[in-house]
Amino acid sequence: MYNPVNEGLVALGEKYGINDFILRYAICLLGSFPLNAILKRLPDERINLKCGYILGVSLFLLFGVLDLYKGFQTLFISTIFTYVTSRFYRSSFMPHLNFMFVMGHLAFSHLHAQFFNEQNGDTIDITGAQMVLVMKLTSFAWSYYDGSYTKDEDFAELSEYQKSRAIRKHPSLLKFLAYAYFYPTLLTGPSFDFADFDSWLNCEMFRDLPESRKPKRRLDPTKRRQIPKNGRLAFWKALQGLMWLYLSLSAPKYVNTDYMLDKSKFEQRSFFFRINYMYILGTTFRFKYYAAWTIAEAACILCGLGYNGYDSKTQTIKWNRVQNIDIWHVEMAQSTRETFEAWNMNTNKWLKNYVYLRVAKKGKKPGFRSTLFTFLTSAFWHGTRPGYYLTFATGALFQTCGRIYRRNFRPMFLSKDGKTPLPYKWVYDAICFYVIKLAFGYLVQPFIILDLGKSLQAWKSVYFYIHIGVAASLFLFRGPYARKIIKFCQSKQPKEVALNEQRKLEKEISASSASLGGILSDKLAYEKKNGSELQMNLGIPEIDLSNIDDAKKEWNEFCEDYYDWRDKNGLAIEEENLAKAFKRFQREFASRSDDKKTEERRMSFSDYSPHPFAGDKKQD
Repeated sequence: MYNPVNEGLVALGEKYGINDFILRYAICLLGSFPLNAILKRLPDERINLKCGYILGVSLFLLFGVLDLYKGFQTLFISTIFTYVTSRFYRSSFMPHLNFMFVMGHLAFSHLHAQFFNEQNGDTIDITGAQMVLVMKLTSFAWSYYDGSYTKDEDFAELSEYQKSRAIRKHPSLLKFLAYAYFYPTLLTGPSFDFADFDSWLNCEMFRDLPESRKPKRRLDPTKRRQIPKNGRLAFWKALQGLMWLYLSLSAPKYVNTDYMLDKSKFEQRSFFFRINYMYILGTTFRFKYYAAWTIAEAACILCGLGYNGYDSKTQTIKWNRVQNIDIWHVEMAQSTRETFEAWNMNTNKWLKNYVYLRVAKKGKKPGFRSTLFTFLTSAFWHGTRPGYYLTFATGALFQTCGRIYRRNFRPMFLSKDGKTPLPYKWVYDAICFYVIKLAFGYLVQPFIILDLGKSLQAWKSVYFYIHIGVAASLFLFRGPYARKIIKFCQSKQPKEVALNEQRKLEKEISASSASLGGILSDKLAYEKKNGSELQMNLGIPEIDLSNIDDAKKEWNEFCEDYYDWRDKNGLAIEEENLAKAFKRFQREFASRSDDKKTEERRMSFSDYSPHPFAGDKKQD
């Protein structure tokens, strides 16, 4: 199909020697700023106009600038499936079915790109945009289920986060497409919940903002626009993004994978040089993500979507609602957990709120099942190439070791209160900082290279030293000598020494005093039972090798739940629900008439909200 915009961009790139991939993506990212200046000035009450504008710009970028006709088909299939399924399929299985479909569709796209599309650094691939879309669609399905299908007593048991994101009314198709294809974040993210988008679209997001902070309209100074001024902040963020973009383009001239994979050159250098080269290479690889996410965040700030509340005490506005990266904390982190929490933050939220917590059985804390499903989802979401799985599997084990060392060594450098640093705490911090940087430089090499053989070659060039360190650490702290080693570490911890002295005294009192002793005995039993809580490390879940029995127990519970569902004719019930969904779909688009009146056909762009489950029988 003839595309005049595409032809013009090709000619422009050839004339000035500009890389075609960079030219197109730069237009999509930087073009959002002048387009957002128009968007934020559209009338607040003209919701459909704003949605139409958003959708029109997105289609122009997909068709005109990127020339991705098949790419749009890929996005549209997942989008329309979620819209139709959530609108007509009234079942507790709905969000699960939607999740399986859109994730399966993404996996298919990853496999197609891996085996049938010749990929290189200049290839425009739709899977990046599809990854962002998957987060939006799955979160929408769960939020709509929470708001429209959950009974009142069950709704009260939802978390505060789930309640705040619940969707009570199904949006029109136009609004839904505007949300799914929001052009400032279409290609690179970040993802955000529909509740945030709807609140921004209706300007309800800015209700806590004083009128004095809202700018006056130029054409009508007696009225004010809802979105506060934010041009300077957006410009500063965009400037930072351009700096990271320049560094990401310049760095490969000096540090690249070709040199690392050249045995004749790289392996002739010292071991110390090689491990530090991997660290620098991993750092420069992150620059392109810093650039894309910072520019996208700046675009969201400019249109107002980044608004995150007004602090009346300091009289300042927070603009971090869609922040996806905290660069300072990523680079300065002293633990694996800190790094993961500051990296790809919205993906971490999605994994936590729509995978980890949703998989857990109702009324129970998340356990092995949640950890396993989160790990698999994170891996499949990124792609099907072997490098991703090498990084994630090793990263999960390394995170386990990081927690072990932090729990056993960090307290040695803290006073009895467990908070106040001792004089030599800086030594521990410096060592942790350097070890984390070297480890991540090692871990991310397969993520950069992707190929299995080359990834193993890169690790082999440094003798798999992180893997050896992980294996040794797990043997020491999880093996036959674990108790002695942990006890030795605790003997060097001021807080643990003080606690042991306190416990010793309490045991003596409990043995000698009848009244007070009973209270202390109960206290000791409670502390023994509740001494640790399961923590979810976002991004790459931690692998706890000590809970094999819990894993078996949860697997048996999962099987029992399935058998119970099967015995209660769950499949037959879902078939009936699907049949009802098809009838609702037919009624929605078919016109019916009788002798008394003619019922007008409802347009697909109309608002829609189903009745709760309790009303299904009456309606059907």
